[in-house]
Amino acid sequence: MIIEMVSVVFYFHAHQPFRVKKYRIFDIGVSRDYFDDDLNKRILGRVVRKCYRPMNKLLLELIKDYNLKVSFSISGVLIEQLELWYPDVLDLFGELVDTGNVELLAETYYHSLASIFSEREFKEQVRKHVKKLREVFNYKPRAFRNTELVYSNEIAKNVRKLGFKVMLTEGTEKILGWRSPTYVYKAKGIDLKLLLRHYKLSDDIAFRFSNPNWEEFPLTAEKYATWISSHNGNGYVVNIFMDYETFGEHQWPETGIFEFFRNLPKEILKHPDNDFATVSEAASRYEAVDEIDVPYIISWADLERDLSAWLGDSLQHEAAKNLYEIEKAVKRYYKKCGDEQILEAWRKLTTADHLYYMSLKYDADGDIHKYFRDQAFPTPFDAFVAFMNILHDLKMRVGVKK
Repeated sequence: MIIEMVSVVFYFHAHQPFRVKKYRIFDIGVSRDYFDDDLNKRILGRVVRKCYRPMNKLLLELIKDYNLKVSFSISGVLIEQLELWYPDVLDLFGELVDTGNVELLAETYYHSLASIFSEREFKEQVRKHVKKLREVFNYKPRAFRNTELVYSNEIAKNVRKLGFKVMLTEGTEKILGWRSPTYVYKAKGIDLKLLLRHYKLSDDIAFRFSNPNWEEFPLTAEKYATWISSHNGNGYVVNIFMDYETFGEHQWPETGIFEFFRNLPKEILKHPDNDFATVSEAASRYEAVDEIDVPYIISWADLERDLSAWLGDSLQHEAAKNLYEIEKAVKRYYKKCGDEQILEAWRKLTTADHLYYMSLKYDADGDIHKYFRDQAFPTPFDAFVAFMNILHDLKMRVGVKK
């Protein structure tokens, strides 16, 4: 049966890590001050000014004028930083939720790769994030978004065990083959619906919007709406997923990104069969057309759409191995001594950004890694050394001898 309409699903991920200090070997055994609050506050202040405040206000206008619907995930570590330094921005997110047109998705509290390394920690972080959304926004999430859209059959099973019936992942050809991301699918063998990112249309905004060498430059709202509507009769969901910081931070205001998005809902609705849906609305509105089998891990990152953004070289593997090796020791120590600071420090180190900064890629994807890393460390090796020094200190404090 052909459904003669297209539901546009906008999903934005908002996240900022607790970046670590340039922790030296001389600090081991001396300082438990692992995180650079000055740097984190400064970077968050810039993102708040350039993205969160203006974009949240714009979304409130578009919801009122065009009944726009949007889905978000907001990492727990970002919520914590906003509580510390910019509570007015949390109020703006709360206003969005209160419209009834904004859905919040659950994820790992610390934006971690725990789903790969530790099922126990993965479930604990998800439950903590769900609790935080209830405390801050009085909201219970129904859908799930794993860190960086990391997904596999096994991860899907664990997500379903946590009670979710909808999950997001990447619409890569590696799993779709000839099929299109413009349909709802289901996970292999379980009752879990999947919405797949339309990576071309998403990246047209997130990465190509301001590139003067792109053959489609400049991108207008009218042109983009036509691309979306071209799926009418060949699919019924167009899933536009990207980092929220795309607006104003990655794509600067001078590029016209805000004007583009301000005009986009109006242009989309000029095509009479189009509408907007949140993630859960789209999943409930449409039946799954097929089952997706993903025996290996995929993500939305880099050209490979795999784990190479975080585990692609020896530095990253060494750091991840040492980090998760001490999980049990950290939790034993916490249970024995009740030292919340130690457990929180370890969990903040599970944030995937730390591994991302260690990437040795030198292609176009490497330029993106460098862009984010340069805010904290000049080289991947500097990021690795600081991280490993902190782990060494943590090991000493929880009684790990080597």
